[in-house]
Amino acid sequence: MSSERPVNPRFAEDMHLNRVSGPPRYRNHTDKPVRCLTVADKENGAVLGYVWAGDEDDAAAWAPSRAAGGRALAEGGHWHRRLREAKERGLSPSAALSEMLSNPEGNRGRVLPDSLTDAPNAAAVEALAQSE
Repeated sequence: MSSERPVNPRFAEDMHLNRVSGPPRYRNHTDKPVRCLTVADKENGAVLGYVWAGDEDDAAAWAPSRAAGGRALAEGGHWHRRLREAKERGLSPSAALSEMLSNPEGNRGRVLPDSLTDAPNAAAVEALAQSE
């Protein structure tokens, strides 16, 4: 008896995979300079996180504050959705931030006025959110 098993004919043919892409999204990391907004809790003013964006790499994301815990994670869904909608409308990351600054309300938080600031890259914003 041979130790080789017969090949299933279905697997003997070449396999073709189709790449399926989802809706357009900004990249979620960049080593290039970014700008960020601070989002604070409407109830107690604690920092929930930061929305950051960088045009050079077409990148933008939400960085939740570790200290705010689950409340920051829950609030992130709102800001991710706004970023996704901005990308679908063809806005640059910086235009998306400007839109958020002009319409600052979130579910649990709001963008602090005059909080727009520069950061050297996305990692710096993430580190800030972890240190909060």
